[in-house]
Amino acid sequence: MIEPDEAALVSRCQNGDKEAFRMLVEKHQRLLFCTAYLMVRDRGLAEDALQEALVKIWRNLPALRLQSSLKAWLLRILVNEVKQQFRKKRVPTLPLEKAVELAGDPDETGMAIVRQEEYQFLRQALAMLPADQKETVVLRYYSGLTVPEIAVVMGQREGTIKSRLSRALDRLGDILRCEDEGRR
Repeated sequence: MIEPDEAALVSRCQNGDKEAFRMLVEKHQRLLFCTAYLMVRDRGLAEDALQEALVKIWRNLPALRLQSSLKAWLLRILVNEVKQQFRKKRVPTLPLEKAVELAGDPDETGMAIVRQEEYQFLRQALAMLPADQKETVVLRYYSGLTVPEIAVVMGQREGTIKSRLSRALDRLGDILRCEDEGRR
Protein backbone atom coordinates (compact mmCIF):
# COMPACT_ATOMS: atom_id res chain seq x y z
CA MET A 1 0.00 0.00 0.00
CA ILE A 2 1.32 3.42 -0.91
CA GLU A 3 1.85 5.87 1.96
CA PRO A 4 -0.56 8.84 1.94
CA ASP A 5 2.14 11.43 1.13
CA GLU A 6 3.48 9.20 -1.66
CA ALA A 7 -0.04 8.67 -2.96
CA ALA A 8 -0.42 12.43 -3.30
CA LEU A 9 2.90 12.66 -5.15
CA VAL A 10 1.95 9.78 -7.44
CA SER A 11 -1.41 11.38 -8.16
CA ARG A 12 0.32 14.65 -9.04
CA CYS A 13 2.78 12.77 -11.26
CA GLN A 14 -0.08 11.00 -13.00
CA ASN A 15 -1.42 14.46 -13.85
CA GLY A 16 1.92 15.43 -15.41
CA ASP A 17 3.49 17.32 -12.47
CA LYS A 18 7.25 17.10 -13.09
CA GLU A 19 8.12 18.70 -9.76
CA ALA A 20 6.21 15.95 -7.94
CA PHE A 21 8.15 13.37 -10.00
CA ARG A 22 11.43 15.04 -9.01
CA MET A 23 10.40 14.76 -5.35
CA LEU A 24 9.44 11.11 -5.80
CA VAL A 25 12.77 10.36 -7.49
CA GLU A 26 14.72 12.15 -4.74
CA LYS A 27 12.98 10.02 -2.14
CA HIS A 28 13.83 6.69 -3.83
CA GLN A 29 16.93 7.46 -5.90
CA ARG A 30 19.49 6.15 -3.41
CA LEU A 31 17.64 2.86 -2.96
CA LEU A 32 17.25 2.44 -6.72
CA PHE A 33 20.86 3.30 -7.54
CA CYS A 34 22.33 1.11 -4.82
CA THR A 35 20.12 -1.80 -5.85
CA ALA A 36 21.27 -1.44 -9.47
CA TYR A 37 24.89 -1.10 -8.37
CA LEU A 38 24.73 -4.22 -6.21
CA MET A 39 23.31 -6.13 -9.15
CA VAL A 40 25.86 -5.05 -11.79
CA ARG A 41 28.85 -3.88 -9.67
CA ASP A 42 29.63 -1.12 -12.17
CA ARG A 43 28.82 2.52 -11.42
CA GLY A 44 28.34 3.52 -15.06
CA LEU A 45 26.04 0.61 -15.86
CA ALA A 46 24.07 1.23 -12.66
CA GLU A 47 23.65 4.91 -13.58
CA ASP A 48 22.57 4.00 -17.13
CA ALA A 49 20.06 1.46 -15.88
CA LEU A 50 18.69 3.92 -13.32
CA GLN A 51 18.30 6.65 -15.93
CA GLU A 52 16.45 4.35 -18.31
CA ALA A 53 14.31 3.02 -15.46
CA LEU A 54 13.33 6.56 -14.44
CA VAL A 55 12.19 7.31 -17.99
CA LYS A 56 10.08 4.13 -17.95
CA ILE A 57 8.73 4.96 -14.49
CA TRP A 58 7.62 8.41 -15.71
CA ARG A 59 5.96 6.89 -18.78
CA ASN A 60 4.21 4.16 -16.78
CA LEU A 61 3.07 6.22 -13.79
CA PRO A 62 -0.39 6.80 -15.28
CA ALA A 63 -0.99 3.02 -15.15
CA LEU A 64 0.10 2.65 -11.50
CA ARG A 65 -2.74 1.67 -9.18
CA LEU A 66 -2.45 3.28 -5.79
CA GLN A 67 -3.29 0.00 -4.00
CA SER A 68 0.05 -1.60 -4.85
CA SER A 69 3.46 -1.14 -3.20
CA LEU A 70 5.23 1.80 -4.80
CA LYS A 71 8.68 0.56 -3.76
CA ALA A 72 8.05 -2.87 -5.29
CA TRP A 73 6.72 -1.28 -8.48
CA LEU A 74 9.74 1.01 -8.80
CA LEU A 75 12.15 -1.83 -8.13
CA ARG A 76 10.43 -4.11 -10.64
CA ILE A 77 10.97 -1.55 -13.39
CA LEU A 78 14.58 -1.05 -12.27
CA VAL A 79 15.35 -4.78 -12.07
CA ASN A 80 13.90 -5.33 -15.55
CA GLU A 81 16.03 -2.48 -16.87
CA VAL A 82 19.17 -3.84 -15.19
CA LYS A 83 18.52 -7.21 -16.81
CA GLN A 84 18.03 -5.53 -20.16
CA GLN A 85 21.23 -3.50 -19.76
CA PHE A 86 23.05 -6.68 -18.73
CA ARG A 87 21.90 -8.40 -21.93
CA LYS A 88 23.07 -5.43 -24.02
CA LYS A 89 26.54 -5.13 -22.50
CA ARG A 90 28.99 -7.52 -21.02
CA VAL A 91 29.35 -6.41 -17.41
CA PRO A 92 33.00 -6.04 -16.46
CA THR A 93 34.17 -7.61 -13.25
CA LEU A 94 35.19 -5.26 -10.49
CA PRO A 95 38.75 -5.71 -9.22
CA LEU A 96 38.96 -6.04 -5.46
CA GLU A 97 41.27 -3.01 -5.24
CA LYS A 98 38.65 -0.90 -7.02
CA ALA A 99 35.94 -2.12 -4.63
CA VAL A 100 38.03 -0.91 -1.68
CA GLU A 101 38.62 2.41 -3.44
CA LEU A 102 34.90 2.89 -4.19
CA ALA A 103 33.96 2.02 -0.62
CA GLY A 104 36.12 4.88 0.64
CA ASP A 105 38.99 4.99 3.05
CA PRO A 106 38.32 2.97 6.18
CA ASP A 107 38.73 4.53 9.60
CA GLU A 108 42.15 4.19 11.14
CA THR A 109 40.91 1.76 13.75
CA GLY A 110 41.48 -1.96 13.51
CA MET A 111 37.73 -2.65 13.66
CA ALA A 112 37.12 -0.60 10.52
CA ILE A 113 39.68 -2.69 8.66
CA VAL A 114 38.02 -5.89 9.87
CA ARG A 115 34.59 -4.60 8.79
CA GLN A 116 36.01 -3.64 5.39
CA GLU A 117 37.45 -7.14 4.93
CA GLU A 118 34.15 -8.74 5.95
CA TYR A 119 32.28 -6.47 3.55
CA GLN A 120 34.64 -7.48 0.73
CA PHE A 121 34.20 -11.18 1.50
CA LEU A 122 30.44 -10.75 1.54
CA ARG A 123 30.49 -8.90 -1.82
CA GLN A 124 32.68 -11.59 -3.32
CA ALA A 125 30.42 -14.31 -1.97
CA LEU A 126 27.35 -12.51 -3.32
CA ALA A 127 29.01 -12.33 -6.75
CA MET A 128 29.41 -16.13 -6.69
CA LEU A 129 25.66 -16.71 -6.47
CA PRO A 130 23.57 -17.39 -9.57
CA ALA A 131 21.94 -14.20 -10.89
CA ASP A 132 18.42 -15.07 -9.68
CA GLN A 133 19.64 -15.83 -6.14
CA LYS A 134 21.81 -12.70 -6.01
CA GLU A 135 18.87 -10.59 -7.16
CA THR A 136 16.64 -12.12 -4.49
CA VAL A 137 19.18 -11.47 -1.70
CA VAL A 138 19.74 -7.86 -2.83
CA LEU A 139 16.01 -7.15 -2.97
CA ARG A 140 15.38 -8.74 0.43
CA TYR A 141 18.29 -7.56 2.52
CA TYR A 142 19.38 -4.36 0.85
CA SER A 143 16.17 -3.02 -0.63
CA GLY A 144 14.15 -4.32 2.32
CA LEU A 145 11.35 -5.88 0.31
CA THR A 146 9.16 -8.58 1.77
CA VAL A 147 8.84 -11.98 0.10
CA PRO A 148 5.46 -11.05 -1.45
CA GLU A 149 6.95 -7.79 -2.80
CA ILE A 150 9.95 -9.64 -4.24
CA ALA A 151 7.56 -12.06 -5.91
CA VAL A 152 5.85 -9.11 -7.59
CA VAL A 153 9.17 -7.52 -8.63
CA MET A 154 10.53 -10.76 -10.06
CA GLY A 155 7.24 -12.04 -11.45
CA GLN A 156 7.55 -15.30 -9.52
CA ARG A 157 5.51 -17.14 -6.90
CA GLU A 158 6.22 -16.53 -3.23
CA GLY A 159 7.25 -20.16 -2.78
CA THR A 160 9.84 -19.79 -5.52
CA ILE A 161 11.22 -16.66 -3.87
CA LYS A 162 11.37 -18.37 -0.46
CA SER A 163 13.27 -21.34 -1.88
CA ARG A 164 15.67 -19.10 -3.85
CA LEU A 165 16.31 -17.05 -0.75
CA SER A 166 16.89 -20.17 1.34
CA ARG A 167 19.27 -21.67 -1.23
CA ALA A 168 21.09 -18.35 -1.59
CA LEU A 169 21.57 -17.96 2.16
CA ASP A 170 22.77 -21.57 2.48
CA ARG A 171 25.23 -21.02 -0.37
CA LEU A 172 26.44 -17.71 1.10
CA GLY A 173 26.97 -19.41 4.44
CA ASP A 174 29.00 -22.18 2.80
CA ILE A 175 31.11 -19.69 0.85
CA LEU A 176 31.76 -17.50 3.88
CA ARG A 177 32.61 -20.50 6.09
CA CYS A 178 35.11 -21.76 3.52
CA GLU A 179 36.59 -18.28 3.22
CA ASP A 180 36.78 -17.94 7.02
CA GLU A 181 38.55 -21.29 7.32
CA GLY A 182 40.98 -20.21 4.60
CA ARG A 183 41.86 -17.04 6.53
CA ARG A 184 42.79 -18.94 9.70
